[in-house]
Amino acid sequence: MSGAALGLEIVFVFFLALFLLHRYGDFKKQHRLVIVATLLAWYLCFLIVFILPLDVSTTIYNRCKLAVNSSPAESNGSYVTLAPSKQKCFKPWSYIPDGIMPIFWRVVYWTSQFLTWILLPFMQSYARSGGFSITGKIKTALIENAIYYGTYLLIFGAFLIYVAVNPNFNLQWNQLQTIGIAAANTWGLFLLVLLLGYGLVEIPRSHWNGAKRGYLLMKTYFKAAKLMTEKADAEENLEDIMEEVRKVSETIKYNHPLRKCVDTILKKCPTEYQERMGRNMDDYEDFDERQNSYPSEKSLAKLHKQVIYSVQRHRRTQVQWQILLEQAFYLEDVAKNESSATRQFVHTFHSQEPENKIIQYFYTPTVEWYWECLLRPWFYRVLAVVLATFSVIVVWSECTFFSTKPVLSLFAVFIQLAEKTYNYIYIEMACFLTIFFLSICVYSTVFRIRVFNYYYLASHHQTDAYSLLFSGMLFCRLTPPLCLNFLGLTHMDATISHKNTQPTAYTSIMGSMRVLSFIADGFYIYYPMLVVILCIATYFSLGTRCLNLLGFQQFMGDSEMTSDLIDEGKELIRREKRKRQRQEEGENRRREWKERYGNRDESTRNRVVHTDQKESSFSETNANRSLSKYTRSNGRTERDRIELLQDAEPLDFNADSVNDDPLESDSGR
Repeated sequence: MSGAALGLEIVFVFFLALFLLHRYGDFKKQHRLVIVATLLAWYLCFLIVFILPLDVSTTIYNRCKLAVNSSPAESNGSYVTLAPSKQKCFKPWSYIPDGIMPIFWRVVYWTSQFLTWILLPFMQSYARSGGFSITGKIKTALIENAIYYGTYLLIFGAFLIYVAVNPNFNLQWNQLQTIGIAAANTWGLFLLVLLLGYGLVEIPRSHWNGAKRGYLLMKTYFKAAKLMTEKADAEENLEDIMEEVRKVSETIKYNHPLRKCVDTILKKCPTEYQERMGRNMDDYEDFDERQNSYPSEKSLAKLHKQVIYSVQRHRRTQVQWQILLEQAFYLEDVAKNESSATRQFVHTFHSQEPENKIIQYFYTPTVEWYWECLLRPWFYRVLAVVLATFSVIVVWSECTFFSTKPVLSLFAVFIQLAEKTYNYIYIEMACFLTIFFLSICVYSTVFRIRVFNYYYLASHHQTDAYSLLFSGMLFCRLTPPLCLNFLGLTHMDATISHKNTQPTAYTSIMGSMRVLSFIADGFYIYYPMLVVILCIATYFSLGTRCLNLLGFQQFMGDSEMTSDLIDEGKELIRREKRKRQRQEEGENRRREWKERYGNRDESTRNRVVHTDQKESSFSETNANRSLSKYTRSNGRTERDRIELLQDAEPLDFNADSVNDDPLESDSGR
């Protein structure tokens, strides 16, 4: 049973990571190595989150066994009974045998670290490279990462020299390994607290605002205005890049050595631009190196990189615009149906995608009206209150988890109460909900943030390869300190609890942080308290206000710029709505015309075809009759001519005045 629980979670997490990657990535167009590397990074990080509660329950059982072995005990079946207190140590249903978890954590941790610090940065540069060969892309990636890798090697080398020269330090390999892990976790914890402080406030607030239909509609109008600006900018940028590609294509002819590079660039262009450039190109004109100045391969690689970026951005804005239109139309339909007396949800436009028949059978217009207009707002409010309660507990525990006497961390209190009764199901559920909520707060922020067009995770298969790889790097760097922070909140980390008890398998892989006391006793304990300041700043939208002052338009209800963008977006949505209504009205008229006059037109067409067939058969019959008559008269004339030639004497005649063919002479007369 223990192996089955671990195997089921491994399989479930794999399909969860695959589902999320399919939502954001594009399996058909993106390189397979990018998909595999990102999937592996996401899978390992999610796996740590899901398996860690099993490690906690197994550790609690092992502690119970150690306590039993240190006192007189009696064996009784699947559990051990303490002689004096008659305490029972039940084996958890998800118990993992000794020796499996350390190997598992070691493989998972070091694989994720190899991905985040070595492989994924290299693949990022490889994916963004505009080279035309594998060797050229690898060379570009190595050059771009030389500074990145060189900095880390320089710091590590300086540290080794300092340790070797200083006689006070006598570090072994395990201690050096622990120092490296501590350095990586320190970097991850620094970023973790920033993302956690934002998510703890923004996730409950977004669900609370999700119950406000007017708020959502105004924010959708605001997004529409911003997205239209970005969409127009992407179209203009694509036009400029395509014009440059056209000039290069006309300059470099078919027999030029760099023509293969140009053809590679043309394959990345949209289809309509490829056809346009193909029509205007003369492939039979030779090139002359003396008359024209041709671009270099380096400039073509730069152009190739710009083409890939501009085409991806243009396609992403087009898809996001259509999705935003559907969302705006649906929110407007909800606002209209709230006052409906029939209590049936009526859509302005029919769905463009075919709906599932099972969903149509159960999710009727009446059910949809009750859910969208009555139940959904209350559901979002209740969910927001629950999430806000969790956020308050997390903030309190982050500020008090270092206190062991008394225990002030609420998560530690819950786990210790369950540990006394050895209720492993409750322990695993409490651990899972805690670390799952922490992961949602951190990972959702990773999915939401956008660094200009440098990093952006867009759903519906619109995320580029660079952003996918960058997200994998962030997950691999954030997950280990997130798990250590969770173990500290629950006092399962001996460094925090200050108890000489058996540590979890995950903590044993991390090593003892006592090697660096200023990190173990200082940074790891007091830095998470900054989450309080970050939560306050997020609650009052200080970051949003600062970005708005810098010129980056953000949605703020008390801003004049926000009001102008809302009005602009509302007009854009109204214009697109009229356009789609005209299209549907035209389609409906054509459908009605076809249904009303389609049979009559078909019968008329059949009559015309039948009449044409009769006329053609009649004309063919007359033609055959005339042809047979003409053939018979022609045969008679030919026989008469032969008889006359046989009876008459040969005469001299002038060929110019007499025609040889009697038929031609008759026709001439």
